[in-house]
Amino acid sequence: MPAAALKKQSRDLLKQRLKAERAVLIAAFRADGKPEKLLRGLRHSVDEVLAEAWQTVGLPASTALVGVGGYGRGELFPFSDVDLLILLSEPADAITRAKLEELVQMLWDLGLEIGSSIRTIEECMSESKADITVQTSLLEARLVCGDAVLFEQLQERYLGTLDPRAFFHAKAAEMRLRHAKYEDTAFSLEPNVKESPGGLRDLQVILWVAKAAGLANSWSQLATRGLITQTEARQLMEKERAFKDIRVRLHLHANRREDRLVFDVQTPIAESFGLKTTGEGINARRASEYLMQRYYWAAKTVTQLNTIMLQNIEAQLFPEANEAEAINERFNDVNGLIDIAQDDTFTRQPSTVLEVFVLMTERPHLKGMTARTMRALWHARFEIDAKFREDPVNRALFLRILQAPVGLVHALRRMNDTSILGRYLPNFRRIVGQMQHDLFHVYTVDQHILMVVRNMRRFTMTEHAHEYPFCSQLIANFRKSWLLYVAALFHDIAKGRGGDHSKLGTVDAAQFCEDHAIGSEDTELVVFLVENHLTMSQVAQKQDLSDPDVIESFAKVVKDERHLTALYLLTVADIRGTSPKVWNAWKAKLLEDLYRVTLRVLGGEPHSADRELKNRQEEAMATLRLYGLPDIAHVDLWKQLDVAYFLRHDASDIAWQTRSLWDKLDSVKPVVKCRLAPIGEGLQVAVYAKDQPDLFARICSYFDRKNFSILDAKIHTTRHGYALDTFMVTEQSFAKSYRDIINLIEHEICELLTSQAPLPAPTRGRLSRLSRTFPLTPTVDLRPDERGQYYLLSIAANDRTGLLYAIANVLTRYRINLHTAKIMTLGERVEDVFLVDGAVLNNARNQIQLETDLLDALRV
Repeated sequence: MPAAALKKQSRDLLKQRLKAERAVLIAAFRADGKPEKLLRGLRHSVDEVLAEAWQTVGLPASTALVGVGGYGRGELFPFSDVDLLILLSEPADAITRAKLEELVQMLWDLGLEIGSSIRTIEECMSESKADITVQTSLLEARLVCGDAVLFEQLQERYLGTLDPRAFFHAKAAEMRLRHAKYEDTAFSLEPNVKESPGGLRDLQVILWVAKAAGLANSWSQLATRGLITQTEARQLMEKERAFKDIRVRLHLHANRREDRLVFDVQTPIAESFGLKTTGEGINARRASEYLMQRYYWAAKTVTQLNTIMLQNIEAQLFPEANEAEAINERFNDVNGLIDIAQDDTFTRQPSTVLEVFVLMTERPHLKGMTARTMRALWHARFEIDAKFREDPVNRALFLRILQAPVGLVHALRRMNDTSILGRYLPNFRRIVGQMQHDLFHVYTVDQHILMVVRNMRRFTMTEHAHEYPFCSQLIANFRKSWLLYVAALFHDIAKGRGGDHSKLGTVDAAQFCEDHAIGSEDTELVVFLVENHLTMSQVAQKQDLSDPDVIESFAKVVKDERHLTALYLLTVADIRGTSPKVWNAWKAKLLEDLYRVTLRVLGGEPHSADRELKNRQEEAMATLRLYGLPDIAHVDLWKQLDVAYFLRHDASDIAWQTRSLWDKLDSVKPVVKCRLAPIGEGLQVAVYAKDQPDLFARICSYFDRKNFSILDAKIHTTRHGYALDTFMVTEQSFAKSYRDIINLIEHEICELLTSQAPLPAPTRGRLSRLSRTFPLTPTVDLRPDERGQYYLLSIAANDRTGLLYAIANVLTRYRINLHTAKIMTLGERVEDVFLVDGAVLNNARNQIQLETDLLDALRV
């Protein structure tokens, strides 16, 4: 048989053997769930195949095949690359180059995903000087086959020139950049098991810098050297095994290299561990929630121990930097890090567990804790029991943290990272790492709570006053602003218990206030805020703020200015703490408008429609004079507008629309005007045309086609039968070319309304990946309003493009008259409220059919 045919036969046999061994190993893993056995088995199988391929090609004796990266470490994940270094004693000649090309091609033909480099020892040294990645790969290099002496020479040269200090600084900087890429949190809702803070890479960094410093090559060696305790070593090995297990399952589930625990795969991965969904309805808890909470707890442990370990190794590498200055008899300042005076400080005086955080708020120059302090604190968390919590000294210390003039947020985050916060507040511990599948929170419950505290704190800081000046102004004059931090800590603490978390949380908040001797008046405020933390946003975004009854009713809930101000501040901080996508200038305006009008009512000024009408008309007239219009320009138009129009529009909107329409009162052609939104980003679009049943749907169809998001819609019909509809819309490209877009919108909507073309069928817009994973069951609720004059139509569903047009299309078919539309988008969720009427609604059967058709339109 020719040599080429023999090589092909050999290659085919190797490929079959590799495939068969892989299948056996994966089957064994599915049966016993032992990731280390699979990783070692895959590596061993590849080792043997590589050795045979090496022999088949027949490279010179003075060459070596070296495994680097994870493969060099001695483990191979199911779909990871096989990273190889082909080490040469001298630059390759033509014959060697041909054999190398044959080898690489053969390895690809075998189905191996290889990452290869071909270098001499000198080239390895040169590359490593400029690239920390090359340094790291050489640190993990392992001889697979070939010249062992040549490999030993490489090891000697490399380790002889490696600078442990420089390597430590480079890996620490690399880790900081990687953490920043993942927003410096282990609590991302879709973490990367390998790269996210607290993941596998953080564990590898510890071993890399320890090995480079010549301290240890494994967790057990680190424990033997006294750099970690046996307990810590065991914890690190357990977390490493858990992360490897998840990563293996991710690879096998995706059938490719995949390290992200994205929403789509969380449930199947959880079920592969045998986790199941428990409970039903509001008490249901998904299998994925159990998995992710376990992941977050593990990641938090790794983050903590990673910090401890790196500080310990740094202390070994830089012993000259450890200079101590006494703070008191219990703590020292070591180069800006707080250090315990004795190893048993926390166990000898348990109250020092909280005192260390108090000291850090009182001394802002302290940027962290020493590894010794963190380790002692980590183990001392078990000192916090019922007796500790009942000690008046400890309660006073915790209040000092909440009342600290600076450093509160850092203190609470450190307390959470070290599990001290969850030990002191047991109910807080229950929500650490708890997922929120409501489509608009992008943080776990504990991280959201700390984010709300952070937002509240920023209102008090002058350097952040430009962000929310009104909030900064209000909190500056708020007595005992620290009570707002207490309310923020407890506002979502009852999430996941079943039932109304706002009600359940009041019990925890009241108990905390009683335990910490907070006065009855202040306790009442905290409990009020926890119970009503959702009220203000619901009123502002779902109800008609021009209705005096709505304002009067809300004023009765808040009772006085102090409660109103506190609730406003908590509401802004809360919404901002859900997701960067949820908060916008439009919501800010709605909340501020509600605050101001309620404040006037609480001050004794009745929310009179007549007074408000007069104020807005006078303000609009003042603006119109600046436009240089005739004094009577507004008269004819305003005669056709009722009180509701003036109460639902700002004076600036009234003036803008009057200026645009005063001389077009009976225009045959539609009048479309567009401008930059006065508040925030986006555009304001006003449409004036002869009223027709499908007008709203027709306009929505245009916005749907353009992929514009509708933030708000005001629908009005004049006394002489014209529609005057105003929309607030936004789209990412507006800021770049808004002038062209404004002209285009005005022209195209006018053309659309003039053409009277048939309404296009609504598109079944695609749901986002998040909405597909956590679909909402759409809800439609139709009921008469309090006066019995109109109907309130409330709709909740997953957000998608074309949703509002789909709703409008159904309303048009039923000839429903639309009076107002309150559009509320919460991340991937929409909750819209419409004020409607129509003859068809007088029949109960028609109402049921309308609701059925709307539900059908909402489904994807």
